[in-house]
This record gives sequence, C-alpha cells and structure tokens, in this order.
Amino acid sequence: MHETTAEATYRWTRDAYDRAVEAGVFGPDDRLELIEGQLLAVTPQGSRHAAIVDQAGDVLREAFGASCRVRIQCPLAAGDDSEPEPDLAVVPGQARDYLHAHPTNALLVVEVADDSLHRDRGVKQRLYARHGIPEYWILALPDACLEVYRDPAETGYRTVLSRRAGETIAPLARPVATIAVSDLLP
Repeated sequence: MHETTAEATYRWTRDAYDRAVEAGVFGPDDRLELIEGQLLAVTPQGSRHAAIVDQAGDVLREAFGASCRVRIQCPLAAGDDSEPEPDLAVVPGQARDYLHAHPTNALLVVEVADDSLHRDRGVKQRLYARHGIPEYWILALPDACLEVYRDPAETGYRTVLSRRAGETIAPLARPVATIAVSDLLP
C-alpha cells in the first residue's frame, strides 16, 4: 500500500510578513518579495542592473518633479497578500508620508528585467493591474526595449506598447514630460 500526502503550503498575509520582517526573522541578505501569499526569492543585483535602476530613477525624478516621490526597491502594499518591491515606483507626496505604512498605490511602477523578465511580464504584471496601478513599465533588457502597460483590468493590462531607443514616452500621470527611451536603457 502506497500512502500519498498532499504538500502543505503556508500562505502569508502582508500583516504576518511585516511582523516577521520587524521581528528580524529574515536576515539582511534575504532578498524576498511577498507575491500573492508566497515568499519569492529576488535575484541578487549585478552592477548593470543597479546602474540602470539608478539612471531610471534620475530620469523619473526629473520627469515628475517635487510633487512625487520616486522610491527605489521599496515595498508597495498591494492587497492583503502581496508586498512587492518594484525597482522603481512613483508615488504621490513625500517620503515622510510613508513613515507609518507603505504606499498602497503608485502612479507608475517600473521593473528592470533581465533574469526576471518572465516573472515581471507574468505574475507581477497581473498583480499590478489587479491592484489598479495605472501604468507599468518593464525595461526589457534582453529585448532592448521599454514595454509599457496601461489600462489595468482584473486579469492584466489591456494596452501594451513597445518603445525602443530613438523613441519617446510620456507617463500617463505626467503627460507633459517626454522621456527618451534611450535615457532609460543601457
């Protein structure tokens, strides 16, 4: 007789995850994101990825000005079971506005994707759309392009655009700001 057992998985809530983080359960080298109740390991950053994130942060700060905050790899509270840490998130207000809680929404979220391209196009794209992020960009490094996702719906974004070096894009939340795609890509 062969006995089968079902694998048990523990689904995290954002509150439980935040308590674990505050209690020091995870070490400083543990790079994790809470996505739909699961803790996912984040690939360590190489120098190229870090430099592109910094450059994109500078470009977005210039485009959005002082009325918004460009957060780099900081948590975004997305419902009860997700707390992704996007490479960049443009949120309204100032840093002090988020002393007691992570932002629950963003005007724009940007992921710099190389090894993470499949996850960023899949689970993260659907997560951001489901939580009403109006615009999501992926700097798709293997394809040397900027993927622009707009018009969020429950199952994902309804509009997807692709821009390459030599082209420009204006964020929905700041349509007067024209950004050269080549300023975002390596």
